[in-house]
Amino acid sequence: MPSTETFRIPTHRRHVPTARHYVRKALAGWGITDELAERATLSANELVTNAVSHCRVSHARVRVTLILCHGELVLEVSDPDRDRLPSPRCPGLDEEGGRGLALVDALADAWGHRQGPYTKTVWARFTLPLPETPHVLDHP
Repeated sequence: MPSTETFRIPTHRRHVPTARHYVRKALAGWGITDELAERATLSANELVTNAVSHCRVSHARVRVTLILCHGELVLEVSDPDRDRLPSPRCPGLDEEGGRGLALVDALADAWGHRQGPYTKTVWARFTLPLPETPHVLDHP
């Protein structure tokens, strides 16, 4: 059975650190505190930043969902601006923004988006590392 954590934040940049905190806390609760946690938290930061920066629906909330199931971690960030779909950009060297989706692409094993009747969801998927098995020596 999958483990799921969901929380909502207002669509304002000052709440992005709150989203990072909740993601780290949920991952730590599942025992994920390594490099995977850092990649997922940074991806959440970028996807939430995009959602709060580009959502044009007044008084909206961004929903962040983490799903741990069958060796995968899925991060979903949803907002009610269903028609403004994410599109990777190639920003100039002097531009401050525009690299978030490229970063998520580099950090996640896969990412994409889907439209619902009233929302859009941008997701990133991470494969959990296989547990290490003790090395067994062969005996003659």
